[in-house]
Amino acid sequence: MQDPARTEPTPPAPRAREAILGIALSLGLGVGGGLLFAWATMPLPWMLGPMVANTLGAVFGLPLRSPGAARPYVVVVIGVMLGSGFTPALFEQAAAWALSLLFLGLYLVISGAVTIPFYRRVAGFDPVTAYFAGMPGGLNEMMVIGGEMGGDERKIVLAHASRILIVVALVAIWFRLIEGIALGDRSAFGTPFVEIPALDLAILAASGVIGFFLGTRLRLPAPTLLGPMSVSALVHLAGWTASPPPQELVLLAQLVLGTAIGCRFVGAGARAILTSLGLSACASLLMLIVTFAFAAAFHGLFGQSLLQVVLAYSPGGLAEMSLVALAMNADIAYVSTHHLVRITLVILFAPLVFTLIRPRRPSDADTPKMR
Repeated sequence: MQDPARTEPTPPAPRAREAILGIALSLGLGVGGGLLFAWATMPLPWMLGPMVANTLGAVFGLPLRSPGAARPYVVVVIGVMLGSGFTPALFEQAAAWALSLLFLGLYLVISGAVTIPFYRRVAGFDPVTAYFAGMPGGLNEMMVIGGEMGGDERKIVLAHASRILIVVALVAIWFRLIEGIALGDRSAFGTPFVEIPALDLAILAASGVIGFFLGTRLRLPAPTLLGPMSVSALVHLAGWTASPPPQELVLLAQLVLGTAIGCRFVGAGARAILTSLGLSACASLLMLIVTFAFAAAFHGLFGQSLLQVVLAYSPGGLAEMSLVALAMNADIAYVSTHHLVRITLVILFAPLVFTLIRPRRPSDADTPKMR
């Protein structure tokens, strides 16, 4: 009989092995895409490269798995990085942001009025799905709220994943190739690990850990980004450190973030992905036309450059657009504040507005009351 003490360790379950191999493949594609984009001096190569490479991998049906479980933790690094850009000089202009933030609400109304009918009439989505697919809010929030109200969660997710990918790529590439703003040499944000003093590393690590738990406990929107960003901003404003996070960690965070975005399309099927990308490209272009129109018309009134307003109003993801702003040496506080307000406004008011304008269904009609 076999000695129980000498039993061989149980090998990983087939599904666990598949998951590990799938994640390794997706990250490998991400590294390849990042190297290719860096070689081509494309903007944000270590985020856009993995995004594009894994989207293509999903189109071709590769057995990819998303490293999405790691996303909340690598976003902490991005949050600490963004917080390191806050300085007292930035807040001297904060009072001037009120008008820009006020117009942001008008921008959301116009964007929704343009994109929701597009998804309803051109894409053929049902009213609920069209509404929450066209709202420029957070992907997860729109999926959850739209699903609870009877929308097609898969179509909503694909619409928002496509929007984030397309908007981030188009805005970054536009300013790199059309406007001539060099971003490629800023892809490796931060300072090399060996050049950061040990005390500063400890302060940055504490900012990330404390911010992670505070953001989650306070239930902030995008808590693992905004919590660390807020704590990091405080310690940098207080002068406790002037260092950004290690360059190597920021690069890894971009790789995981871009890979996770591309992997959102896994399992959807090539036809569904391409259809979603095509529809979202049209919807995103409509939103960006509204964005550039607002920026061109009002940037002088806001006291901001055209670049700043475009970055602040573009309907991309909070973390992703903040990285684009960082690459362009823009005002991080201005841009991230506008994206936070945009997401918050959509989360608060989109469901309320929908309940007011939603067409009455036959089942909602008043029925005769029993006497």
